[in-house]
Amino acid sequence: MKIDIADGHDACAHKTMPDRLALPIWTLVAPALGLLAVLFGLGKMGSIGTAAAVIVLIASVLAAVHHAEVIAHKVGELFGTLVLAIAVTVIEVSLIVSLMLSKPGDSATLARDTVFPAIMIILNFIIGLCLLAGAVRRWEWS
Repeated sequence: MKIDIADGHDACAHKTMPDRLALPIWTLVAPALGLLAVLFGLGKMGSIGTAAAVIVLIASVLAAVHHAEVIAHKVGELFGTLVLAIAVTVIEVSLIVSLMLSKPGDSATLARDTVFPAIMIILNFIIGLCLLAGAVRRWEWS
């Protein structure tokens, strides 16, 4: 660590400050790439365009979850849980809406068929976590 003798301040203080928000560069680039992919219609450019759109979509979703997690750490445990839950819900709804807009004929059945499995996956995950927590708490290993 280098200390500047002239004013007594740490030259590397920007790296050690706990309130400094250092976001990875991919979390800033991925949403911009997602916006460009939507504007240029990347998904309609054949199989390579579709594969690139899928990669950009996954990166954008991960960036959104990362930003929500950073905010959740800043606001604390109770409100952080709500922030993460709202972020995941908004991401899921936006994916369902984008599917509905891409195929306007079967939008009602598509929305029902995508929401029901998502709810079942989330509920099964919560039940699994509860069972695991109960087993750890009661030392039930079989």
